[in-house]
Amino acid sequence: MKKPEDIFQFMLLPAIARKKYQHHLSLQKDFLAESENSPYNVYTAERKNTKLGIITTGLAYNYLREAYHGEEIPYPVLKICQYPLPEKQIRQLYETCDELLVIEEGMPFVEEQLKGLAFPGLKPIHGRLDGYLPRAGELNPNLVAKALSLPDTIGRPVPDIVVGRPPALCVGCPHSDTFLSLNEVMAEYGRGNVFSDIGCYTLGFMPPYNSINSCVDMGASITMAKGASDSGLFPAVAVIGDSTFCHSGITGLLDCIYDKANVMIIILDNATTAMTGGQNYTGYGKLEDICLGLGVEKEHIRVFVPLKKNYPEMIQIYKEELAYNGVSVVIARRECIQTLKKKNKMEIQE
Repeated sequence: MKKPEDIFQFMLLPAIARKKYQHHLSLQKDFLAESENSPYNVYTAERKNTKLGIITTGLAYNYLREAYHGEEIPYPVLKICQYPLPEKQIRQLYETCDELLVIEEGMPFVEEQLKGLAFPGLKPIHGRLDGYLPRAGELNPNLVAKALSLPDTIGRPVPDIVVGRPPALCVGCPHSDTFLSLNEVMAEYGRGNVFSDIGCYTLGFMPPYNSINSCVDMGASITMAKGASDSGLFPAVAVIGDSTFCHSGITGLLDCIYDKANVMIIILDNATTAMTGGQNYTGYGKLEDICLGLGVEKEHIRVFVPLKKNYPEMIQIYKEELAYNGVSVVIARRECIQTLKKKNKMEIQE
């Protein structure tokens, strides 16, 4: 590994950061020149109809092509794929055409910048901000066609056999039994007491479970439960996956222990990082040791196997830990059904 020649490269003390920022500003003209000469910013200027000039970015260019069914687009088009915005080509397009249409996915990033550039005159610039394209949501060829006053792009009809299938937990997923048993205990408190995290188990928000009430960012389940408990909510329950706990939940648990928060934290231990493909994670096989080392009392680290036959035991554990005024950790441990299938398949092949 080659060390940086500038020993201050990664030191952002205020005095150094101010100099770095000035240096960064001095490079902007070079970045602009690079963008204006980039082969990735393609300006098709030879089109004869100059009533309209079109600026597109990324996938939006494909929608534009589809709106014309692969035929030649009659207007000049600037396809932007490198930044900062190539001002030379934009000004040329603006001066050539009567008005502009900006087609871009997501936020109107380019459109807002265009309206901030010092163009002469008051030529219209259309896009998401003035209603030519929807302000929110994804674009598609039909929406682009409508903005260009073209007929809809009609694809092949969807066969009747294709039906909408909302996302759902896998059949046999251990999280299902964890949520269904938790629902029995939480029924008397109503909804709004279970804070969750990002993972397969976020689907616990959907029917038939309707078990969880939040999903903000990795680790937020524990800190939100703590904040709710500190504000007087009872019970305050956090649900977090095993790999997410190791990635972003440990510090939240430490805060709970330090402040003696009245929370019950359920760690869904399916022995993998299921949502992203079944990778290993750093705390595999060590969850009890981690919780014990942070300061959770041993008698309030509970483990069960989430299966329907174990519901009485699971419900009893939930009730006992909710009755405890302090930090408790409940570990629901059963392997992900998908990784288990893969293991069984590999064993058969061997």
